[in-house]
Amino acid sequence: MADGEANAGSQVKNADLGARVVSAVVMVVITGIALMLGGWVWLVFVALVALAALWEWNGLVKRASWSPASEVLWVFFGVIYIGVAALGMVQLRALYLPIFFAAGFIVPIIAVDVGAYFIGRALGGPKIAPRISPSKTWAGLAGGILGASIVYLIVGYIWPDSYFVSSEGIFGWKSVVGAMILGTFVAALAQAGDFFESWMKRRAGMKDSGRLIPGHGGVLDRIDGLIAVFFVLTITRNLL
Repeated sequence: MADGEANAGSQVKNADLGARVVSAVVMVVITGIALMLGGWVWLVFVALVALAALWEWNGLVKRASWSPASEVLWVFFGVIYIGVAALGMVQLRALYLPIFFAAGFIVPIIAVDVGAYFIGRALGGPKIAPRISPSKTWAGLAGGILGASIVYLIVGYIWPDSYFVSSEGIFGWKSVVGAMILGTFVAALAQAGDFFESWMKRRAGMKDSGRLIPGHGGVLDRIDGLIAVFFVLTITRNLL
């Protein structure tokens, strides 16, 4: 590769990294403000994010070359899938103070992505499902489990027992075993949500679900794991 081409490629990567950092900061600030204010502000925020994700979901469905009947079923499933997850975010925020909601339900999911990214890049190794998501490795999944487990172990010691009565004991958040169980559960769900969206994008022939977030793609690209976790969590809380 010529020096000019190499420099151009480096500049593009640096520009993309800058856009990603700025976008990430903006997302964290907006989400943090909505989370702190709670009430109608949080409700409207979650509703807007869910509508944006559903819009991108429908775009993927339309480009996936399914039959008209299949498209209707996939759109309906998207409404249920994203809607139930959004309902869970609203319900749980109403039950907990902002810091405990973030520490117990949001930060562990972020830790999955961070752990999977860094451990996966550092160790590499066998792919989980290369035809769906070529970058996902078993080492990355282990890193995601480790990241979430560490967060849960820390949270277990700061979380008031009045909020979580089962925090003691071998399966509680105050034990390494309990933290690992929760970390594995959340990491598996988050990665499953990521794979599910990756499969939909491949079916639709798209790299990203949208272009709303500079450097990150679409809203669905950023919350695919979070949707999966909150969907399952909401179902288990309300139906089981």
